[in-house]
Amino acid sequence: MNQSLAVPRYRQLFSIALPMVVSQASETMMLFVDRLFLSWLGKEYISAAMSGGLSFFVFASLFAGTVGYVNSLTAQYFGANDKKNCIRTITQGIYLSLLFYPIILGLIPLLQNFFVLMGHSPVQLVLETSYFRILMAGGILMLLRNVLVGFFLGIGKTRIVMLANIIGMLINIPFNYILIFGKLGFPALGMEGAAFGSVGGSFIIFLILLIAYLRHKLYRENHHEGWAIRLNLMKKILKYGMPAGVEIFLNVFAFNLFIQLMHSYSADVAAAVTITFNYDMLAFIPMLGMGFAISSLVGQQMGAENPQGARKVTFMALRIAMVYAGSMMVLFIFGAGGLVKVFSGGFDVNDAAILPLAETMLRMASIYLLADVVQIVFAGALRGAGDTRWVMITSGIIHWAMAGLSFYLIRIRQAPPLGVWVMFICFILTMGTVMLLRFIQGKWMTLRIIHEDSTA
Repeated sequence: MNQSLAVPRYRQLFSIALPMVVSQASETMMLFVDRLFLSWLGKEYISAAMSGGLSFFVFASLFAGTVGYVNSLTAQYFGANDKKNCIRTITQGIYLSLLFYPIILGLIPLLQNFFVLMGHSPVQLVLETSYFRILMAGGILMLLRNVLVGFFLGIGKTRIVMLANIIGMLINIPFNYILIFGKLGFPALGMEGAAFGSVGGSFIIFLILLIAYLRHKLYRENHHEGWAIRLNLMKKILKYGMPAGVEIFLNVFAFNLFIQLMHSYSADVAAAVTITFNYDMLAFIPMLGMGFAISSLVGQQMGAENPQGARKVTFMALRIAMVYAGSMMVLFIFGAGGLVKVFSGGFDVNDAAILPLAETMLRMASIYLLADVVQIVFAGALRGAGDTRWVMITSGIIHWAMAGLSFYLIRIRQAPPLGVWVMFICFILTMGTVMLLRFIQGKWMTLRIIHEDSTA
C-alpha cells in the first residue's frame, strides 16, 4: 500500500483531469476541422468522413480498448507503490499492440462490403471506403498511443499527454488543409488527403509520447528488466482489458449501425446527422478525458486499498462534468442556428432542408447531455476499480437494443428521422441511469485486481 497517496482534492483532480480534457478537446478539434474542410467539397464528403472514420474506430477499438486498460492497471500498481510493475505493464501493452496489428490489417478487405450493405449512395460509398482503408492501415498508432497515454494517466502525469495532443493538432490541421485542397505544390487529394493528414497527426503524437516515456525517471530506473515478456501480466491485461475492449467495440459498433441507418434515409439526412454529431462530440469527447482520469484516480485509490477515497473522487469529478455539460446545453439550445450554418459552405440551393433538420436535432441533443456525462464518469470509475465485465455486458445489451430498435424503426416502420432521434435520446438517458445505480450499489468497492497473484 502506498501510504503517501492522499485522496485528491479539487486542485489535484484538476491537475490530472484537466490536461486529459484538453487532450480530448484537441482530438475533437482535429476531427471537427477535418470535417469542416471536407464539407467545403460537398455534403457527401462530410458524411463519408463520419461514416468511414467511425467505422475505423469500431474495428480498431476492440484492440485499442484492450491495451488501453494498462491505464487502470498501471494506476493500481502505482497506488500500491509497485513501480517496477508499472513499467512491466506498459511493455506488455506494447507487445500486445504489435500482435494485434496484423489482425487489423487483415480486417480491411473483409469489412469494405459493410458500407455496401448499409445502402449508401454510390458517391459516399467510394469516399468512405478510401478514407476507412487509410485509417485502418495506420491503426497501429492508435494502439501504441493508448498504451503510452495509459502510462502517464496511471501515474497521474497527464500534462505531457495534453502537450502531445496540442502539438499534433497544430500540425494536423494545416497539414490536412494542404493535402485536401492541394496547396504548397501538393496535389489535391480530397478525402484521401484528410485520411493521410489524420495518420500523420497521430504519428506526431505517438512520437512525442514515446520520447517522453523513454526519458521518464520511472522508465530509466527500471528499463533493465522492463522489456522482458511476462505472460502473467499480459494475461492480466487481457483478462480485464478485453472486456473493456469488447465493450467499446460492441458499443461503437451499435452506434455505428445507428449512424449508418440514419445515413440511409438520404444524403440530406446524412449531412444533418453528421453536423449534429460534430457538435455533440464537442460535448462528449472532452468528457472522455474526465472518464480516463477517473479510471486512473479510482485505480490509484483502489491500489492503495482506499475504496472510500475512490468514491469521493468520483463524485468530485461528476460535479465538474455537470458544469461543463450544463454550459454545452445552453450553447446547443440558444446557438443551434448559427452553429449549423458553419457547415453550409459547400451546400447548394438543393440542400436547403439540411440546416433546419440539423438545427432541430442539435437542440434536442441538449436533453441528454447531463445523462451522457453521468455515464462517462461512473463507467470510468467502475472500469478503474476492475468492474469491466459488468460494464461490458450491461452497456452492450443497452447499445444493441438501441441498434435493433433503430433498424426496426427505420427499415420496417419507416419512421421519420426525428422520431428515431427521440429514441436515441431515451437510450442515452437509460445508460446514465444504469451506470449511476451500479456505482451506488457499491460492489466495485470489494474488487482487488492486482493482488490476485504475484507478478514480481
